[in-house]
Amino acid sequence: MADRVLVTGISGFLGGHVALALLDAGYAVRGSVRNLGKADKVRETLARASAAGNADNVEFVALDLSDDKGWREAAEGCRYLQHVASPFVTAMPRDKDELIRPAVEGTRRALQAGLAAGVERIVLTSSFAAIGYGHPPARTGPFSEADWSKTSGEEVNFYTESKTRAELEAWSIMEAAGRRDDLAVVNPTAILGPLLDDDPGTSGDLVRRLLAGGVPALPRISFGMVDVRDVAELQLKAMETLSAGGKRFIASAGPMSFKEIADALRSAFPDRAAKIPDRELPDWLARIAALFNAELRSRVASLGIVKQIDNRAGTALLGHPFISPAEAAVAMGRSLVEQKLV
Repeated sequence: MADRVLVTGISGFLGGHVALALLDAGYAVRGSVRNLGKADKVRETLARASAAGNADNVEFVALDLSDDKGWREAAEGCRYLQHVASPFVTAMPRDKDELIRPAVEGTRRALQAGLAAGVERIVLTSSFAAIGYGHPPARTGPFSEADWSKTSGEEVNFYTESKTRAELEAWSIMEAAGRRDDLAVVNPTAILGPLLDDDPGTSGDLVRRLLAGGVPALPRISFGMVDVRDVAELQLKAMETLSAGGKRFIASAGPMSFKEIADALRSAFPDRAAKIPDRELPDWLARIAALFNAELRSRVASLGIVKQIDNRAGTALLGHPFISPAEAAVAMGRSLVEQKLV
């Protein structure tokens, strides 16, 4: 019988790819969704995408990050836990607890359930948001797994705080249980890459808007970028590799600006080139625009800043170079076109 892995957030962009990587590696997957009405769609999506045709090895449970119900039972009989689920937004809510509470409490519920069930290894999807934010403006890197984001400051938004507090909670729980080395954490930067279904999600919406002509000009903002396929593979290897226990792994192929994303898309989709913006917005104008745009307002502190990232630990665990940011952006664009979302 195949070893079973509990994957939280299986209906999400990364959660689906993690489940796919596990299935293709021969594992059985128990995936959590908030509503079991999503189960059939997720199963069909995985069946289409699975190279090994193992979608029959998927079962589903209903779990909510903010509710105790079902967590212990979901983890029973699982050898491993992949805790991927966490709230993710681009525009910050008015109340930070809308992000922080489910992120922290969901992590606590997942890890305590896994420990109670005796799972051998827990892999937590954290974020570079828990590493590279809230530092002095002059500090642009290179950031490594030894760094931690601050939980307050000009550059720290509610999402950054939520990911930092959730990961700190995870390490605290494992240390209290005497099992620190049974936790491995993956810290991705912004995730692009191919969609598995017709839900663009938060990650795909920017690329969709660029291709559709919904962005008139581009703020001077850069992010670390990584392909979802590499993140999923890294999560699998963090689970299987004994020496990965007790460690963090940054998943990033390097920085990419909004303009560089647009340039890569324009080159790959010449028939849409006229719709894709090629002008950068002056910083002063971006700051004015941010007064009326909640999404831009949450990012305005990053204008003109390019964070350098030390990805050597992640690359070593992965066993090969990360897919380039441009390739990840184009792959997402192609899947958006295939899914008829643009």
